[in-house]
Amino acid sequence: MDIQRQIPASFDRVQRNQYGYNAKQVDQFLQRARVSFESKRTDGRPVRSADVRAVSFDPVKGGYAAAGVDAALDRLEDALARRERDELVAERGEEAWLREIGKLAGLLRGRLHRPDGQRFRRPAKPKVRSYNTTDVDDLCHELIGYLEKDQPLSVDNVRRAVFRPAVGRDGYEESQVDAFLDRIVELMSAID
Repeated sequence: MDIQRQIPASFDRVQRNQYGYNAKQVDQFLQRARVSFESKRTDGRPVRSADVRAVSFDPVKGGYAAAGVDAALDRLEDALARRERDELVAERGEEAWLREIGKLAGLLRGRLHRPDGQRFRRPAKPKVRSYNTTDVDDLCHELIGYLEKDQPLSVDNVRRAVFRPAVGRDGYEESQVDAFLDRIVELMSAID
């Protein structure tokens, strides 16, 4: 993959009175990712697909528009996931890669097959924000179809999933759902 073509040198900015991503943070992260992607050896730890999935940027007025940055990060994450898969296959063989995918898929399927309304923890505090259980369970049904019935589902649909808000125990704990979806994205990126 030609990373220079996939990630623009600059991004559109939001209006001066609107919030966008901190441009300096975005530029620094993407520069580090470019160096890591283009050379086998880096001065620090190489940027991995999980690092791209986890990165966040401070909101600042007049910053980069989130949509353009997010799209570039998605392409970068996909490219890094493919490279990680190829490196694993080259180092340890396709069987090792299939075992890794199988372990992760098995772990995730266990949670997917829990009954509706019981897949994730409920927040302990009564007024904390949570995710609507029906919305999350609906996505879980789509994921089962993708993993077990070869039904089409884009990794971008999972990345961009939006759930209606709930309050406290009426919904699922946001952090647990988010962590699970990160692992689902990791699995889908490795498979596709």
